[in-house]
Amino acid sequence: MVTQRWTSDLGPLRLLVAVGEHGSITEAARLEGVSQPAASKQIAALERAMSLPLLRRAPSGSTLTAEGEVVAGWAGRVLATVEQMRGAVESMRVHADPDLVVAASMTVAEHLAPTWLSTLRAARPDVHVGLRVTNSHDVQELVVGGEVDLGFVETATLDPRVSSRRLLRDRLAVVVAPTHAWAARRRPLAAEDLAGTPLIVREHGSGTRETLDRVLRPHPADPLLVLGSNEAVKGAVKAGVGAAVLSVLAVGEDVRRGQLVEVAVDGLDLHRPISAVWRRGQRLGDASRTLLRTASSGSAG
Repeated sequence: MVTQRWTSDLGPLRLLVAVGEHGSITEAARLEGVSQPAASKQIAALERAMSLPLLRRAPSGSTLTAEGEVVAGWAGRVLATVEQMRGAVESMRVHADPDLVVAASMTVAEHLAPTWLSTLRAARPDVHVGLRVTNSHDVQELVVGGEVDLGFVETATLDPRVSSRRLLRDRLAVVVAPTHAWAARRRPLAAEDLAGTPLIVREHGSGTRETLDRVLRPHPADPLLVLGSNEAVKGAVKAGVGAAVLSVLAVGEDVRRGQLVEVAVDGLDLHRPISAVWRRGQRLGDASRTLLRTASSGSAG
């Protein structure tokens, strides 16, 4: 299968996790469908690449070193995420006549939809999904125009022609590069200082931009740079171009890794809803209702 090919390079991590669970390279190799010498070679290559001793080898079997235990724990989380992505991609695989056509804003598509679609795929393998990714304004236009069955948006500004269900409460964060002057602040930034600073922002129509413009009213500074995706904005911030305001879903991992620094701000509510939307008066089909239930029950996670 195609999905197996694009995840094949994760074999050494799968082997490492399996050794930790079963205490044997031989058993790990059997479970992964490779020979024992090939498994040993893959883990040895992983050790060289990481410059860490991951296995303690003995005639009675192999066990993880302390470093190996930590890496295997991380690897388990990575593999679980990849499995969610694999299921989501399989759900979205192009079909001539998809059962369900969905539109999602960029943040939802990147950080929430993979879990939802993977869960839907497991529960309803017969349902094939077509996914369109665009900004929150255009998602609602697609819904109203009948081009998609269901949409997911990240804005409080909803078109009166749609019905909606709130799924979760998201939060925007002010982020800068570690070298930025704000990164060393001991006190929160004042709201007026943020409003008066040219920022790197998303394009008009995105839920992130709409929320930012709304909370910085009436007179936000002109943007420093306008970019069309969260990743592009983050890249510019990391390069030291300036500050930005993005969802914690998009920047959380970068902040944890120290690649970005979150700056506290006084006097601003940077929360916003993430909602499902569908055309007002439309009766949702079975596949739409299933996905909506999936998103509603799993949204907090």
